[in-house]
Amino acid sequence: MGFFAELRRRNVIRMAGLYLVGAWLITQVSSTVLPMFGAPDWLPRSIVILLALGFVPMLVFSWVFELTPQGLKRDADVKPEESIAPQTAQRIEHLIVVMLMLAVAYFGFDKFVLAPRRQAAPIVMRTPATTASSAAPAKSEIDSKSIAVLPFANLSDDKANAYFADGIQDEILTKLSKIGALRVISRTSTQRYASTPENLAEIARQLGVANILEGSVQKAGNAVHINVQLIGAAKDEHLWAESYNRALDDIFGVEGEVAQAVADALNAKLMPEENARTARAPTRNPEAHELYLQARAHFNRANDQYNYAATEEPEAIALYARAIAKDPEFALAYAELGWAQMYMYWFGPDRTDARLAAAKAAADRALELQSDLGEAHYALALYEYWGHRDYAAALQQIELARKTWPNSAEIEEIAAAIVRRQGDFNGALAGFKRAAEFDPRNSGAFFDVALSYSHLRRYAEADGAFAHVAELTQDPAITRMFRAENIVFWRGDLGPMQAAIADLTSKTEFKASDRLVFEAAWWRRDFAAAAVIAEADSDQQWFDPSNIALKPLLLAAAAEERAGDKSKALAAYERMRLVLEEELRRRPDEADLHLALGFTNAGLGRKDDAAREAHKAIALMPENRDAVSGPAVQGYAARIFARIGENQNAIDLIAHLMTIPCGRTMSVALLKLDPDWDPLREDSRFVAVLTSHEGLAHE
Repeated sequence: MGFFAELRRRNVIRMAGLYLVGAWLITQVSSTVLPMFGAPDWLPRSIVILLALGFVPMLVFSWVFELTPQGLKRDADVKPEESIAPQTAQRIEHLIVVMLMLAVAYFGFDKFVLAPRRQAAPIVMRTPATTASSAAPAKSEIDSKSIAVLPFANLSDDKANAYFADGIQDEILTKLSKIGALRVISRTSTQRYASTPENLAEIARQLGVANILEGSVQKAGNAVHINVQLIGAAKDEHLWAESYNRALDDIFGVEGEVAQAVADALNAKLMPEENARTARAPTRNPEAHELYLQARAHFNRANDQYNYAATEEPEAIALYARAIAKDPEFALAYAELGWAQMYMYWFGPDRTDARLAAAKAAADRALELQSDLGEAHYALALYEYWGHRDYAAALQQIELARKTWPNSAEIEEIAAAIVRRQGDFNGALAGFKRAAEFDPRNSGAFFDVALSYSHLRRYAEADGAFAHVAELTQDPAITRMFRAENIVFWRGDLGPMQAAIADLTSKTEFKASDRLVFEAAWWRRDFAAAAVIAEADSDQQWFDPSNIALKPLLLAAAAEERAGDKSKALAAYERMRLVLEEELRRRPDEADLHLALGFTNAGLGRKDDAAREAHKAIALMPENRDAVSGPAVQGYAARIFARIGENQNAIDLIAHLMTIPCGRTMSVALLKLDPDWDPLREDSRFVAVLTSHEGLAHE
């Protein structure tokens, strides 16, 4: 006990506490601040090592020396009556308290100021002038266990069997993506390449991988020949190759065998549960398997281009159902049926309770059959997110899916989209960047990056992101339209949008861009042209980037009214009123329908009814429920209020929206340009809102 009492008397313990708190604070500050100034990676590590090495000498120094009014003296030379150790102890304790307060303050500063900035660091986008390979990781950064699976060549005489070759490639890729020790690039990034390209090293650089898996499939009657080879891209060396000759009713284990062989060739160790999942065949029924591959082909087309959901997903759903009828234990088919049902709900659209129930039933059945199936948890995540906007439940399912599906770009992209709906746009940007690491040649994640920047009114960064998307996408004309729309939000310049419209050539491009073409005509006040565009799609629905459903017939009526054809507009409004009232009887909680009825009533001069519907829509979709669609609903409600003369309600909403991330709904340039705001132009309160926000850096 005398030794410990002496430690306390000499303040050794207090000095140890002060040193540890100070060292922790120095370590934290250096690890976050030094990289911001370009310090080399070794510098923060060196500071930690030096502080650790200094701890013991500090303890020895505290034992040997004592601070006195005359300075430092050896403890043995200080007389008891000259010792000020108690006063020194109090000072050390005060210093410890101060250091702890500084540590708490820094922790808060790092969490709420530095961390969001680190997450929001601009994602490097290539401009059209840079080369494809410039965005690829440096050779030293490429993971030796990274792999891309190129499209398998269809060597069958019947070219209609292309879906079979695509399906085999897709299944092998899916098996590989569930091995945590590998880094696997998604199908959407590899499908643009040839089956056996000559420039393998260049493709590997573009995809950021060290290895390429090539293959071919030949199907003739009941016989299938599959040839696969693994190539180390840097040296163009064959690491492994195998041929499989199977009958259709004996093909089910091939994908797992290939995945296991690839993992072995790359020295990627599988966990026991991964081994079991890799070896598990999704079905043993050849008819069910073939129907599943056909269904997946339709689903992939809709997934690659959401505009095709209404035509492709019904085909996929029917084929998944037929596959399940052949094999009622086909868990993977149930899971993907759940995906297809949710795509019909969100993009189809068929936003009915029956569609939601069908999606939930399929996902639940998949989990009954296979409780660790990542695809089934992903289906439930879509159900909770798109069906109910229950973000906590959706993210819980995402975490369960990620455990058994670690290389999924889909999971990362949906997780980022959920975070964005929760209002964390910077977190969403970081999430979309993670998705792009698994899918670097797919435009989807980068398109969401562009939308997120635009919502944040970081229009210049959004412009760079849209330029990058145009390089990657198979529909660059449509992307140029979105890029031009962003410029309108940013600068109010319609020139790029007119040029992008002039560049549209195919019927498909026009069909996919019809909302944007209408928008451009409306903004340039060519109301007759706008009416023609909307009337051509009067039996369909359009979706804005916030996923608000728009009725083309209603937009046509508004354009006809502005063009001076009042009688035609009134007839269209009356037709819409009857349609919408019937739809609302079936779906009374759909904010989009209440907005549409609000616009309809405004067109019919039923001002009180219009205002009631606008308020109802805002109540059903508040921004704290959805940080993307909520502000968009308020923006449309403000337009209704402006049309019926409720200027104060409209201006209050505008003033609020200008302070939150909704740059695709409200911007200074758009407020100046859009004819919807004409009724407010002479109102001093509207002018004051414009003036207060004009010239801000984010604009």
